[in-house]
Amino acid sequence: MFSGIIADIGTIAKAEDRNGGLRLSVSTKALGIEDVQLGDSIAVNGVCLTVIEKKGEMFTVDVSRETLNCTVGLETQGARVNLEKALRLADRLGGHLVSGHVDGVGEVVAFTDIGESWKLVARAPQALAKYIAVKGSITING
Repeated sequence: MFSGIIADIGTIAKAEDRNGGLRLSVSTKALGIEDVQLGDSIAVNGVCLTVIEKKGEMFTVDVSRETLNCTVGLETQGARVNLEKALRLADRLGGHLVSGHVDGVGEVVAFTDIGESWKLVARAPQALAKYIAVKGSITING
């Protein structure tokens, strides 16, 4: 589980084809991965991915074809990505509870400056719209 609050913006340092999916190496400066263990989850652009390797300020994850079919922006080497470590039960919850399990890709149809905030209007795929609660939480690229 994640809070949906981005902790760092990392970079996809390497994206390699792996049996129809991808193996990504992601570099991070401010996420602080010294306490991350192999098998821990990190949200990359809002997608829950499992750490299979880490070295210094870099961690590696595998991304399945199914996940790639439901996301945008994980395939490009050099791309900047939003990062968040998984919550621990003792953590303060500063955002929302989100799973990081992506079901589809929506479309941002409006992004308007309304003073001290921004109004974002997104269109969800029709097949998923029936599952969206009126005041529920949705992650949009993390």
